Amino acid sequence: MLDIKLIRDNPQAVREQLARRGDTYDVTPIEALDRQRRELETERSQLQARSNEIGKAIGQKMKSGADVDSDEIQQLKAEGNQLKQQLGELEPREKEISSQLQARLLSLPNLPSSSTPDGKDETENVEVRRWGYEHKPKSDKLLSHIDLAEEMGIIVSDRAVKVAQSRFVALMGAGAALERALISFMLDQQIAAGYTEVMPPVLINSRSLEATGQLPKFAEESFKCQDDDLWLSPTAEVPLTNLYRDDILNAEDLPIHHCAYTPCFRREAGSYGKDTRGLIRLHQFNKVELVKLVHPEQSEAEHQKLVENAEAILQALKLPYRVIELCTGDLGFSANKCYDLEVWLPSAGTYREISSCSNCGEFQARRGNIRFKEKGKKGTQYVHTLNGSGLAIGRTMAAILENYQLADKTVQVPEALQPYLKRDVL
Repeated sequence: MLDIKLIRDNPQAVREQLARRGDTYDVTPIEALDRQRRELETERSQLQARSNEIGKAIGQKMKSGADVDSDEIQQLKAEGNQLKQQLGELEPREKEISSQLQARLLSLPNLPSSSTPDGKDETENVEVRRWGYEHKPKSDKLLSHIDLAEEMGIIVSDRAVKVAQSRFVALMGAGAALERALISFMLDQQIAAGYTEVMPPVLINSRSLEATGQLPKFAEESFKCQDDDLWLSPTAEVPLTNLYRDDILNAEDLPIHHCAYTPCFRREAGSYGKDTRGLIRLHQFNKVELVKLVHPEQSEAEHQKLVENAEAILQALKLPYRVIELCTGDLGFSANKCYDLEVWLPSAGTYREISSCSNCGEFQARRGNIRFKEKGKKGTQYVHTLNGSGLAIGRTMAAILENYQLADKTVQVPEALQPYLKRDVL
């Protein structure tokens, strides 16, 4: 959430930064609501102060022996009652204005970082680097991961659709073992890199989704329980960040690095017709997520390290990939800067996203009221939150099936996974 003081003090700068995202975000209603709220606060404070004066005056006069039925005291009481009525009428108005203002603020995305490249959409993202050209398969007669997996019998789509609906799959035999091996391998790698493993809830409340930016804007993207204020988690970023909601941390406790494996659930609203087969765009998928809560002064350095932690998985698996810096027009709602890792899928002859590593600055911390205090300094500051996939399991499996497939339609197990699978060929 953006700081209302920033909008109040420099609305034109906010407009200019939001315009870099390539959409129209009108802060004029926010300015008007903020003025109304402050006017109502001033009016309430003045009425309350006068009410307190009357109460004090009545008390003093009673102590001095004044008659409770005297005209003077009765007039003061009448004025006090009128003030109470005015305050009672003012309170719901002020509450309604504050609610409208909060809703408007929650609808605004984060401001792009000054270092985020300008651009209208994904076609103007900037390639930063590539890795692993020498690991690209030489054959141009490779099956897609889903055709290969179905032929091997390690992924069954039709049976999963019978159990659930389209865009669900069931992994069988070596497919299930490969998924499990990838989860364990990724967690082990990130724990070794300094992350603390967490197993968080995958049912989360609305306040948690609001804090990290999925609500209210992306409600249609998530699955909601019918009878409870609970949603299926779209990413472990949500529960991991919200573990610290409304907390005041000590500066010495920062940075906090967490990793977690969870199943994730997304409706993929607006993506129908895209990647309807395979492991690229499912309603349910597994992911290892990385989340950091850091001191603002370390935010940029921690972001670069987060990207390196995600890259390390692809390098250990010897999967070719590239790093893309997202332009302002392709930036996620909560991010001020983001790098995507895209893995090579030879059957399509293209790179596909496998991780997004975002720096959210204080945006999520302000929404979730996550602060820290430094010794010897007054007041508190908001932490900076960062998150990234380390990695998406299904897409990693897809990349392994395509990049490691053999001529006899088996799959070579990446060397890094062989200790987990206890085999070298699937």
